[in-house]
Amino acid sequence: MKHFKTLTELHEGNGWPVPENPMFSLVSCQQSCPLGDREFTADAYVIAFKKLKAGVIMYGRTPYDNTNGSMYFMKPRQIIQMRGLEFEDAGFMIFIHEDYLNGHELFNTIQKYGFFDYEVNEALHLSPREEATIWELREKIIAEYETNQDEYSRDIMLGHVASILMYSQRFYKRQFINRTDMSGKMVTKFNNALQLYMKQGGLQQKGLPSVHYMADQLFISSRYLSDLLKQETGKTALELIHLSIISEAKNLLKTADRGVAEVAYHLGFENTSYFTRLFKKQTGMKPLEYRKNLQLN
Repeated sequence: MKHFKTLTELHEGNGWPVPENPMFSLVSCQQSCPLGDREFTADAYVIAFKKLKAGVIMYGRTPYDNTNGSMYFMKPRQIIQMRGLEFEDAGFMIFIHEDYLNGHELFNTIQKYGFFDYEVNEALHLSPREEATIWELREKIIAEYETNQDEYSRDIMLGHVASILMYSQRFYKRQFINRTDMSGKMVTKFNNALQLYMKQGGLQQKGLPSVHYMADQLFISSRYLSDLLKQETGKTALELIHLSIISEAKNLLKTADRGVAEVAYHLGFENTSYFTRLFKKQTGMKPLEYRKNLQLN
């Protein structure tokens, strides 16, 4: 598998024209775009819009959900694989070498967008109006990219990229709502899976479930799960796990004749101090204080 350290190498290796800027490039894909079978990684962020008629795009070994009008977001050094691609309509790819962001505010903000960590079957599906918005921003980038670039070009192009990312975040929230309407509340599925884990003795056998584990049970990525739950409940997956565990802890402290250490172990904590810190964070009291307060009332 080929790794491309520069965008010039990436373009040459894929048979694309040499980029106008060695740190920032665009590739336009028509129906006949020459993208043969290939597998590679690169030191670059990728923002892509593709309408595929046939073929497979893989990202991190998982196939994309290639419904028409999807956008894809890839971060540096992730495996990208293309096989037998045929385009139904025009598409494009924007490549941004990670070093191009140094000293720019986008260096920090791009890392906050969770969709760069989503699995590829969680691609963004755009409505026609949303597509038009993305294409308009792409045209603005093209206009700057194909002129004689000067000291303003970087800020202008990255400003348009920042707009694409902000719109994408908005469109993903819309997608969360639409897909929730179609498939039911994710928080219900999440809580059911968590209760099943606890009922089957998972806490005692394996300890506290990780967000990654819960996401696997629901067949989505951990970042997508947390973002979707945040949209539905205002809390992340980890926060919901902790709330459920502490709720069970309250019940045990109230009804069971067990010491704090026994309760902590029963709930999958490796040590009492971690359990005590989490309990106090959630309730404002240490476990013993909570039990004494119950006895007084």
